[in-house]
Amino acid sequence: MKQKIVIGSRGSELAIWQSNYIKSLIEKKNRNVSVEIKIIKTRGDKILDVALSKIGDKSLFTKELEIALLKKEIDLAVHSLKDLQTQIPEGLKLAAVTKRHKVEDVLISHKKGVTLFNLKENAVVATGSLRRRCQLLHLRPDLNITELRGNVPTRIKKFKESGWDAIILARAGVERLGLQKNISSIINTDLILPAVGQGALGIEIHKDNKITDEIVQSVHHENTYLAVLAERALLRKLEGGCQVPIGAFAVVKPNGLFLDAMVGSLDGTLTFRKKIRGSKSHPEKLGINLANDLNKAGAKNILEEIYKSTRAN
Repeated sequence: MKQKIVIGSRGSELAIWQSNYIKSLIEKKNRNVSVEIKIIKTRGDKILDVALSKIGDKSLFTKELEIALLKKEIDLAVHSLKDLQTQIPEGLKLAAVTKRHKVEDVLISHKKGVTLFNLKENAVVATGSLRRRCQLLHLRPDLNITELRGNVPTRIKKFKESGWDAIILARAGVERLGLQKNISSIINTDLILPAVGQGALGIEIHKDNKITDEIVQSVHHENTYLAVLAERALLRKLEGGCQVPIGAFAVVKPNGLFLDAMVGSLDGTLTFRKKIRGSKSHPEKLGINLANDLNKAGAKNILEEIYKSTRAN
């Protein structure tokens, strides 16, 4: 008789794709396991008319899934790691991380080949991310940035029905849903750093669920895990979330673990970006060290101003 486990998933197209992807990986590597998917609606899926930065809840897309895990109604939750808060609730753990997809953001415009630098002057670009807003305005102060919420297909549909010149999305989500024909250009990470954990899927479980823990190790990718540990430690040290413009990207190479990160003001006029190399044996230490370097350079002052204005609103 097969061992049955249940994945808890958000109901968006991308979340369901991700859960089906994990289901297929697990069943392929564990012939004695069958996986069921249970849809759970999160607060972030219900509030679609307010900017993420104004809602201010770090567990916006995860809380209901985590409650179900704690109640043992599901065995695992699949998250886009960029949505998973850096402080995991007591009783749960990040058990596995899958091999990372390409991490870049992409520009979607009305024709192929349009880039950030040949968009017309004062172009209107839509994004729901303060991280993207900051880095876009740093590169192109003339751009007019407008708010965009919704899942990937909805955002693309809104763009096509709008008078906007472009939108910015994560490459991973667009390509996973087979919507890459809409991509005008890929934005190199030298220009815009991705969100912490972007492109990686995290599997969260109850810490006492030994059977599921053993099963999900079969889909775990250690180098991706080490990279995102460094990124998440940096974000945790900076106390970042949806309300702050923070980007980071770590990669394991033969000669060490490399971490590149930035913190910027909301209007993009001031940005601090630094890189660090260290041992992959201590990824979280690397993230903390780079966060400290950024704070010393001036990022702390930017973040304090942002937090102050967020609390005032």
